[in-house]
Amino acid sequence: MNILLSNDDGVHALGIKVLYQELSKFANVTVVAPDRNCSGASNSLTLLNPLRAEVLDNGFISVNGTPTDSVHLGISQLMTSPPDLVVAGINKGANLGDDTLYSGTVAAATEGRHMGLPAVAVSLVGHKEAHYQTAAVVAAQLIKRLKDHPLKSDQILNLNVPDVELAKLEGIKVTRLGHRHKAETMKKMQDPWQRDIYWYGLLGKELDAGPGTDFEAISQNYASVTPLTVDMTAYASLEKMTEWITDLSL
Repeated sequence: MNILLSNDDGVHALGIKVLYQELSKFANVTVVAPDRNCSGASNSLTLLNPLRAEVLDNGFISVNGTPTDSVHLGISQLMTSPPDLVVAGINKGANLGDDTLYSGTVAAATEGRHMGLPAVAVSLVGHKEAHYQTAAVVAAQLIKRLKDHPLKSDQILNLNVPDVELAKLEGIKVTRLGHRHKAETMKKMQDPWQRDIYWYGLLGKELDAGPGTDFEAISQNYASVTPLTVDMTAYASLEKMTEWITDLSL
């Protein structure tokens, strides 16, 4: 199996190194990742500047672009053999609920799907980031199972794993995305020269963390795996919208 491994925390992040070591036990793994932390980059592309790729001493390839750039460039130009799978992670921190819209980790996986490949995003949920190995082992087991149970062509898997020892993990649950309240407002501060600067506030608290959600699974020490669809069409609204749009006069 050939795997393209990327992330949004950057090519030097601990999470991608641990996941590389685990996946390399059963697959040929090529790492192509941003040269810096790109958390929150979502599906952004670098369109106005050239992309450059540098092979590091450990064989990882560093790209001066976004997670999406890295995956696209890896598949189309840098890999000697086409990958069978794209994996993104291990992200430092959760990608749960509405956060998936902003996540560069999920975006890297999505780009793999856009290029016709099955893809998995992997995140470690916790503040200490002490047990990347737990997330790596769970991800590896899930990826091995995908060989016999392939994903649908419009889907990726979003895996979140609690930051606990593997022995303390309760298991894996298939979940839906939960929802948060709106995020805290921007924080206004001053720099040392008394000029105004702004920081994003804290993430909103969980609004829907009920049964079946990724939030609930993580709170119970389960790993959460959520199939995400790339097609964002609101199918439930198509018929209703068709009814009222016919009344528009142009």
